[in-house]
Amino acid sequence: MGDAAGAPTVIPPQEHEVDEDHDSALGADDIQSDTTSLASTILRHREEWGRTYHKFRSGQNDYWGPNDDQQNDQLDIGHHMLTLLLNHQLYLVPLNPSKPTPSALDGASTPFRVLDVGCGTGLWAMDFAEAWPNAEVNGIDLSPIQPTWVPPNCFFSIDDVESEWTFPYKHFDFVHIRCLMGSIGDWPTLYRQAYEHMAPGGWIQHLDMDISFVSDDGTVGDDHIMAQWSKTFVDAGEKMGKTFNVPDRMQSLIHDAGFVDLHQVWYKVPVGGWTKDKLMKQIGQWNYYYCLQGCEGWALFLLTKVLQWQMEEIQIFVAKFRAALNDKKNHAYYKM
Repeated sequence: MGDAAGAPTVIPPQEHEVDEDHDSALGADDIQSDTTSLASTILRHREEWGRTYHKFRSGQNDYWGPNDDQQNDQLDIGHHMLTLLLNHQLYLVPLNPSKPTPSALDGASTPFRVLDVGCGTGLWAMDFAEAWPNAEVNGIDLSPIQPTWVPPNCFFSIDDVESEWTFPYKHFDFVHIRCLMGSIGDWPTLYRQAYEHMAPGGWIQHLDMDISFVSDDGTVGDDHIMAQWSKTFVDAGEKMGKTFNVPDRMQSLIHDAGFVDLHQVWYKVPVGGWTKDKLMKQIGQWNYYYCLQGCEGWALFLLTKVLQWQMEEIQIFVAKFRAALNDKKNHAYYKM
């Protein structure tokens, strides 16, 4: 998190006590939105391994995640999990979206403007737009996977965030980035563009995963399949020039882009319902479903195209990872 104008604040991750009687049962309400239409002309996909992927800028900036219903469900599960992680909040920075802001160009009153970078299925952007109907929320992504009907103050566009941004300079009051590990080849340029398009006093918030599965009790050691899974994805990211090691670097890179008043918060995110803490147990259960739903799609592109694995190898690797997710003796977590 940073202000576009301080000493950084680092909050250590919390400890989780193991609940020996945990299970993975969980129910949830569907998320719905008030609506107006979304227009998009970029609707084509490409198909590989029985899954669909974005067509826009394919071959120039390939994103490794599928964009079919199976993977989009995983994105929606992740949105709910991460909203719970932030204590049912969409952001942590000190915003006042209900108050119009003076334009940095001519001083005229403008709505509070928000950009969601890599918006995915658009749930975060729509939730923000519903919570703050006077704000103007823009979501941008490579895939046209957002709903056809969206809140009237929410707008989606299909574009490549690694290209030169076409928004006006000093335009946004809040830039939101979440879970783009392994997706960006040039983080300094992305942060620089966010800074250049940020209105004075605006904020950036970036929440991302350290994909290293670990444990505090030795149930997930260095030779564990979940640790091997993490290392494989880190290796793939480095080979294709899009690192998965994002959280450890983001604070210094955001500072280098020009932001001040930086605050860094670390979370320990359990995988499964093994912790006794009520909220973290719920988050862990959602995280279990998030990983279970997404793991095949995460693996297919990276392990075939980047690491040159055979399909049979990938199927075995994914099966072992799913088995580890279902093993209640594993008290895995990762940091965010």
